[in-house]
Amino acid sequence: MECKRERNETMCTCSFSCTRKGLCCECVKHHREKGQLPGCYFSEEMEKTGDRSIEAFFRDWQAR
Repeated sequence: MECKRERNETMCTCSFSCTRKGLCCECVKHHREKGQLPGCYFSEEMEKTGDRSIEAFFRDWQAR
């Protein structure tokens, strides 16, 4: 499968810069290894806190 990094970068909602920006498969792998979810799973407000925990995701989702 072809990586569409340039396209992904235009849609990436993560406010933090890193080497995985636009490389969704690497981003998901990185966060899964840490027991987290990528920033794109969170609301804009919650994403900016930097808390990528699954617990934070559930709190964020329930608040919507």
